Amino acid sequence: MDEPTAPGQVEAPGETEIGAVIIGDELLSGKRRDRHQEHLTAALAEKGLELAWVRIVGDHAGRLTQTFRETLATGAEVFSFGGIGATPDDRTRACLAEALGLPLQPHPDFMSILEERFGAEAWPHRVRMAELPEGASLIPNPVNGIPGLSCQRHHCVPGFPVMAEPMVRWVLDQRFPGRDAAAGSIEEVLVLENVTESRLVPVLEAMEAAFPDLRISCLPRMDRQAPQVELGLRGPRARVTEGQAALRQQLISGGFLSH
Repeated sequence: MDEPTAPGQVEAPGETEIGAVIIGDELLSGKRRDRHQEHLTAALAEKGLELAWVRIVGDHAGRLTQTFRETLATGAEVFSFGGIGATPDDRTRACLAEALGLPLQPHPDFMSILEERFGAEAWPHRVRMAELPEGASLIPNPVNGIPGLSCQRHHCVPGFPVMAEPMVRWVLDQRFPGRDAAAGSIEEVLVLENVTESRLVPVLEAMEAAFPDLRISCLPRMDRQAPQVELGLRGPRARVTEGQAALRQQLISGGFLSH
């Protein structure tokens, strides 16, 4: 598994895969709607980063442990939302520890936070929140002071978006200092009128062959009387500029654009 980036080290664009694990039976049942993906995507964009994948998992311990085994194997930076409270259905800490093959241990700083805030009432239940995988570090929580945890590129925060969002931003500031939106990919979009997707297949195949490092999208617009297609190119700025010029030339040659 890749080692975490050292503090102060900035990872180059395109080197880091970002994933998310969003936990809770209430999401799968439709009792609640997820808001974490939207907030995470926005926070990543501010660092010039993108979300590569999302998994929504229920509270089943075996399935959650297997999910963490698989996400750990990717070497990605993973944000995990939910399941870090003190009730029996909060299984994130134990499942992550099992996936890592590490024991759960009381984190002394976390224990101090709980004892200072709750006194005797920290025992016997709230102190369970401080049992973390060996070697885990804390993620400060500016809302209620109860931290999340980071361990081997996995960053676990509460299921409450009002807490999770600032905690995610703190992690990103620590992991990717000095990065901003300009460090990431850009996207340029071209809208074609009176064109259907199928007619553009040869153009798109030629573009993918010539620019394999760009992500090329073709989205029909269904809310119009006349057919429209939105073509997008996403990637490093210089390559997108080059690719857009080549795309325009192919569209002109094919009679899809007049100039």
